[in-house]
Amino acid sequence: MTPSSSIRFGTDGWRALIADDFTFFNVRVCAKALADQLINDGKAGNGAVVGYDTRFVSDKFAKAVAAVLATHGIHVWLCDRAAPTPAVSYAVTRYRAACGVVITASHNPAEWNGFKVKSELGGSASQEQITGLEQNIGCILANRVEAVSKDFDALVSEGIIESVDLIEPYLAGLTELVDISAIRSTNMRVVVDAMYGAGSGILPRLLTGGKLKTVELNSSHNPAFPGIKQPEPVETNLARLKKAVCELKGAIGIALDGDADRVGIVDENGQYLNTLEVFSILAHHILGRQGKRGAIACTITMSDMIDKLGELYGVPIIKTSVGFKYVGPAMIDNNGLMGGEESGGYAFRNHIPERDGVLSALIMLDAMVSSGKNPSALMDELISLVGPHSFQRLDLKFETRRRQELLTTLESIEPSQLGTHRIERIDRSDGTRFTLEGGGWAMARFSGTEPLLRLYCEAQNPDQVELLLTDLRDLLRV
Repeated sequence: MTPSSSIRFGTDGWRALIADDFTFFNVRVCAKALADQLINDGKAGNGAVVGYDTRFVSDKFAKAVAAVLATHGIHVWLCDRAAPTPAVSYAVTRYRAACGVVITASHNPAEWNGFKVKSELGGSASQEQITGLEQNIGCILANRVEAVSKDFDALVSEGIIESVDLIEPYLAGLTELVDISAIRSTNMRVVVDAMYGAGSGILPRLLTGGKLKTVELNSSHNPAFPGIKQPEPVETNLARLKKAVCELKGAIGIALDGDADRVGIVDENGQYLNTLEVFSILAHHILGRQGKRGAIACTITMSDMIDKLGELYGVPIIKTSVGFKYVGPAMIDNNGLMGGEESGGYAFRNHIPERDGVLSALIMLDAMVSSGKNPSALMDELISLVGPHSFQRLDLKFETRRRQELLTTLESIEPSQLGTHRIERIDRSDGTRFTLEGGGWAMARFSGTEPLLRLYCEAQNPDQVELLLTDLRDLLRV
């Protein structure tokens, strides 16, 4: 029996190695803990939505979750095929369910899988929900309670588990948020990298029906994710997309991560636009061309460009800890216009308060169509407003025995300078963040989903970024 300490929910669910900690036993324990929580909160009657991605036996793990929930009398809407995580979140709101569960490890390498929980509003489960869930898990394991379930097929026959199409209603919802017909009518070629994930076929289906042409790469469902380190839409994984955009004369390259809640963008020249640049371009489009107003919620790892756009357009910028379980609630509490995090997950008003890579891609295309500009020109337009900004993130592996040492260092270091910049302020609300005099910042924090120490830095140019990161690594001795 696995000890309770091995099941911990980070910034976006519990993730673990398949057949090591991510086993059917542990997945059923998580499902029982969730069922107990719904029953104790008086929400079991509202039912739950269960979805899954294209990873190894994700569908079978999802069936195991559905069977445990249904055995406890909770009606389950189970997706009939692999679906994007935002489609599951959207279904939670459409069915007015008590929660959602997605079997996915998002962007992690192939040997991982995960258990995401969605709130009744379609966003990431709150910290309060997660704390309660972890306590239930601990009790189940400590008391050796069996997470029993009836036969899956019998539960389907009884109607307690209902197989449903989550994708078509989700796509219909997206067409109400973006003028798809205007995008289809343009004579563009859009190159999509589905990264073998749950977003495969989604953008081509949405964009077909006019002059626009789509070409999709890595569209098959392959849980090995061949040719890429992991299904994460960052530059190191997008060599094939960058090459294809240039060879096919594409107007843009769009990559979706494994569960399609994050997006990566390559411009018409095959140049990668980093996630901070993309969020800033989308913010400028919505605030500037569309003229919408409202607060923008984002993590403390988001670009200073957003703060400058906030000043320019007179909207508040609300900074949160890393994780959409903080960004989503900040959007809800402030009727936010949009929300975003550095990892490439963005959310928008009038939709679910959760990341949606497909919607983000559509809004990027809308920005191109309504402005008549290609991605590089949209980037130039942004720079003309906020000035040049360079960003880099380093993901560093470390020996497990060093974690406490690194944590102690992070909690105690008080440098007066990094690179050639004096430090104006130190923020330890999530990791350690240094605000630099004259603009720019550097930060270090542990990943909430992988055994990594992440270093972040934004400055005026790449040389400054390199110098700052070097100094930060020296301080931390990593």
